Amino acid sequence: MASTGVCPFPARLPSVIRQELTSSSSSSSGRSKFNPISIPSRRLAAASTDHTPTILTAANIGSGRSSEKEAHTTTTTTSAAETKRQARQEEHRFDAEEQGLSLKDYFEQAKDFISSDGGPPRWFSPLGGGSRLADSPLLLFLPGIDGTGLGLIRHHQKLGKIFDVWCLHIPAKDRTTFTDLVKLVERTVRSQHRLAPNRPIYLVGESLGACLALSVAALNPDIDLVLILANPATSFSKSQLQPLIPLLQVIPDSFPLSLPHILSSMTGFLMGNLEMGIGLLLPRTVEKLSRDLLASASYLSVLADILPRETLLWKLQMIRSASPYANSRLHAVKAQTLILSSGQDQLLPSQAEGERLKHTLAKCEIRMFANSGHFLFLEDPFDLVTVIKATGVYRRSSTHDFVTDYIPPTPSEVKNIIESNRLLTTVTSPVMFSTLPDGKIVRGLAGIPSEGPVLFVGYHMLLGFELAPMVTQMMEERNILMRGIAHPMMFIKLREGKFPDLSAFDTFRLMGAVPVSGANFYKLLSTKSHVLLYPGGVREALHRKGEEYKLFWPEQSEFVRMAARFGAKIVPFGAVGEDDIGELFLDYDDQMRIPPLKDFIQELTDEVAKVRKGVGGEVGNQDVHLPGIIPKIPGRFYYYFGKPIETEGRKQELRDREKAHELYLQVKSEVENCLAYLREKREKDPYRTLLSRIQYQAMSGLTSEIPTFDI
Repeated sequence: MASTGVCPFPARLPSVIRQELTSSSSSSSGRSKFNPISIPSRRLAAASTDHTPTILTAANIGSGRSSEKEAHTTTTTTSAAETKRQARQEEHRFDAEEQGLSLKDYFEQAKDFISSDGGPPRWFSPLGGGSRLADSPLLLFLPGIDGTGLGLIRHHQKLGKIFDVWCLHIPAKDRTTFTDLVKLVERTVRSQHRLAPNRPIYLVGESLGACLALSVAALNPDIDLVLILANPATSFSKSQLQPLIPLLQVIPDSFPLSLPHILSSMTGFLMGNLEMGIGLLLPRTVEKLSRDLLASASYLSVLADILPRETLLWKLQMIRSASPYANSRLHAVKAQTLILSSGQDQLLPSQAEGERLKHTLAKCEIRMFANSGHFLFLEDPFDLVTVIKATGVYRRSSTHDFVTDYIPPTPSEVKNIIESNRLLTTVTSPVMFSTLPDGKIVRGLAGIPSEGPVLFVGYHMLLGFELAPMVTQMMEERNILMRGIAHPMMFIKLREGKFPDLSAFDTFRLMGAVPVSGANFYKLLSTKSHVLLYPGGVREALHRKGEEYKLFWPEQSEFVRMAARFGAKIVPFGAVGEDDIGELFLDYDDQMRIPPLKDFIQELTDEVAKVRKGVGGEVGNQDVHLPGIIPKIPGRFYYYFGKPIETEGRKQELRDREKAHELYLQVKSEVENCLAYLREKREKDPYRTLLSRIQYQAMSGLTSEIPTFDI
């Protein structure tokens, strides 16, 4: 089996009814009763009226977990033009769905909560009216200092398609202690675990909610939990909010001091008196807090109602006790954990805290958001579902399945990936050719089979430069997702060291790459996927000087019989152009002659999983290194997909090793022919150079398709 190598691939809710649950936790049926309450709310459902969490089942929610339908669709493509038209329609539909709610909606819905507030903490479920994936896991959102439970409002629509979402609401006047909140969440976790013991439960918490999640996980190591924690308040001892506690305690009740008053008093009499009279130096960065907390001045009164002075003091005191409570139990947390840290958090030192937790918790990854503030979930560019998909933490059973748990990218996600690679595609102006069933070569991807399973087998450019333009254009032009068989170093590190962080490969996971293994290859073909395979793997992508366009394939076939088992069409392809964008000047052989670089290569290689252990020759040389490249004025990338090779009906024939090897050599020969064809024909392309393409588009328009050689 082979794998892809290293490449620079970056990577309004409908109206529903809010309902109140009135049931006892001792109900033997485990079901809850809904009683509508008269609140002018239009989005939320399912709240419990006591400290005991109430169970929500398919009997109460029409789109419940037992009646959900799997949201997988198959599109049959008749032509490239038709595909583009359908893709545009889907994109418009998804764009409308993915707009989500805004910070303004957060405050508007918070008003509804405030007007009907009272009673103990309770769960509510934001219902979107759509169906979820079958066996969707439960997601419990644990709020931060605001306590509304609306912190995920921008993500409800998308989360509701892959999770059963419950949000914890803590009324402003409620004074439930932190330990009682831990017990409340723990009871919910245990009761839901009994209902679905083989399904994970996700705890998503921000600041205070993250302390809750960590505490519950520490107390329940036997339950399969996945923690997603945004800016955890476990760092409260180093927080800039610490001075507010004694400040709120000593200011007279008649003094109009609440969080909005503090944040809106950037300068002047109030701030001066606070600093001189109390002797507490509030941070000069208090000005920046307003950008995190306030959507506009018109919502100051709403924020004051969410966090009146007494509530703010109570919440800060709660966080002060929650932080050491959670920290003292970190050693007992065995749950899979994803930390989301903001680089511009003015309330907590979240960036440093994320690194600390990463090295403290047993199974922890971290993602940094350098330009984000404390309230990460409410920020417009942030997309929680995309992060969950890209980090590979989404699963519906006890183990992650890279095929069955995979959720394809949405049009907006594809658009973002295309934009992140816009520079490369612009300067290389890739031109693609494919072969129709009758053998005719055409420009474009019309010759690519629409129906899977399809196996793309080809040549890996230096550092995999060909990947981004090819995969994105296949999505744009044909709405085909190429599922890459990838090196395991993109998914797991054997230990921390000098190898890049796994976040560098998030785009690969988002676009459907899977670790190389026979089981994953089998599952992809069995689900009729379009699979991308590079038999040359890392050795080909990290080739030496003078080895461009040379194949490093194993002597024995690795894919033919598996392809024949499912009747997959094998599409050989070649890609050229690496020698037109850079010149390799410091390759592996050069670096191994320099002792410090040799040691560095050995360290990198020891940090990643090995592929093709025991295989001799150059194919087995999987040493990881970064070749030195001198950039050139970019030329052009060319791709040629050969005529699909049918294996349908040849399963018995290709069980014979000799027959399978013959087909293997045929595929290899076709790939070499594709490379030779492109290298010869590009010499006749009048627009091979960047300058010629700039001149053409200056005269014909920036969006005009640039011509190439005659076929």
